[in-house]
Amino acid sequence: MIEDQTYITKEKLKELKKELDYLKTTKRREIANRIREAKELGDLSENAEYADAKDEQGWTEGRILKIEDILRRAVLIESNHKNHSAIINVGSKIKVKVSDSEKNFEITGSQEADPPNGKISNESPLGKAFLGKKAGDEVEVEVPKGVIKYKILSVN
Repeated sequence: MIEDQTYITKEKLKELKKELDYLKTTKRREIANRIREAKELGDLSENAEYADAKDEQGWTEGRILKIEDILRRAVLIESNHKNHSAIINVGSKIKVKVSDSEKNFEITGSQEADPPNGKISNESPLGKAFLGKKAGDEVEVEVPKGVIKYKILSVN
């Protein structure tokens, strides 16, 4: 796996650790019990319960590996910076003007991106365009329909 950093908030870190704990303890035990019970039914070649449990086991183990990888590469986003920076970085909340409307965005790591709710990844074209900029700067982002211009109004 690529050893890039993954930016996450304290809340997301807590959520991932909780999910990992659940998968490694409760979920693994449930699946092991389902596999054992399915084996007791006899012929495994046509045993749907066994096949389903093995599929779920594969998905669960894959998810465990994915979460462990995210946690290994995680860089915590400090939401309460003691020295508020006017430069846009991961964790910044910004207000921009685009066309004749104002929009609010929060620059997040890819794990927490939620574009419909204004959370854009630092890895997205829009997020990359904002990084390192400050209030008053103008940013152009190329999209399939052309170029969209954003004016940064404020950075929090």
